[in-house]
Amino acid sequence: MPVAALVPLAVVGLAFVGFCWYDLSRSRVKYLPKWLWAIVCLVSIPLGGIIYLVVGRDGVTDRE
Repeated sequence: MPVAALVPLAVVGLAFVGFCWYDLSRSRVKYLPKWLWAIVCLVSIPLGGIIYLVVGRDGVTDRE
């Protein structure tokens, strides 16, 4: 498999982590501190971000 075929997957993965970090900075979280959720999202792409969005996110923003 050529490396050029993996570039779009890497870009999508990094964009997903960026979205999770942005959401993490604006939302309240459950079960773990924010810094630990940030590490989970980064270490296990995309599973960590999916787990954060489904389980760890409280759904209430800090700006409300």
